[in-house]
Amino acid sequence: MNEPAAVTTVGQVLRDATARLAAVSDSPRLDAEVLAAFALGKSRGSLFAYDRDAIAEPARLRLLELIEARARQVPVAYLTGYKEFWTLRLRVTPDVLVPRPDTELLVEWALSLWPDDAAGTVRRVIDLGTGSGAIALALARERPAWQITGTDASQAALAVARGNAESLALTCRWCAGSWWAALDATDTFDLVVSNPPYIADGDTHLTALAAEPRTALTAGADGLDDLRVIIAGTPARLRSGGWLLVEHGHDQGAQVRALFDEAGFAGVQTRRDLGGNERATAGHRP
Repeated sequence: MNEPAAVTTVGQVLRDATARLAAVSDSPRLDAEVLAAFALGKSRGSLFAYDRDAIAEPARLRLLELIEARARQVPVAYLTGYKEFWTLRLRVTPDVLVPRPDTELLVEWALSLWPDDAAGTVRRVIDLGTGSGAIALALARERPAWQITGTDASQAALAVARGNAESLALTCRWCAGSWWAALDATDTFDLVVSNPPYIADGDTHLTALAAEPRTALTAGADGLDDLRVIIAGTPARLRSGGWLLVEHGHDQGAQVRALFDEAGFAGVQTRRDLGGNERATAGHRP
């Protein structure tokens, strides 16, 4: 008599997927759960209830494809097509950098500068190198009265940002161009915020980031080329008392503060990310 075929359960597939991803991901179980929920058309929180259920063959094969792609270091967000950031669900594609939780520090800091603006004060804000629109749209969600502009040198990235704005019913102005070249010479702002490329060209971590757009990651031999352009150009664009906030590498804090000082900013300070690393620096125009 033939033995009955072994039943593949949701729980077993999750365990196998977690083991498969352990060598390439800092969060293999989380990645496996997110991809399983996507393949099965269920919420991640509901997976436990289906732990002993048999997984249909089409869903199993789809999940295996996703796991193998993740094992090749394709970001989970590119596989599912979305990423949660702040309170937003953003569409992401390989044309944009995947938004990171540490970048929410810039949003928190920006909102804390003028906490009373929730009542409706109008300020002009620009997100340089907006990518998916993550920072610009998070600020638009929290401060509807702010006039927010997002720029990017990539037309494909701007298309993603515009699509996210439309799906979230949020209003921003989008401009194409490299840093300040995207703007009219007379444009001035109360706040300039940016998460620019800041990885050095030869950094060994780039191997793990190969699926993401290189132009959104690297900035010269020391990773500071774009930060130099942004910081040097900001004073001419800031209104009196206006602020510049930038994200940077964990080991670039001292260099970035020096660039702020050279550009004449006051009150220069750096804040740390969730891992305790120096991650964002700000200063204001006297």
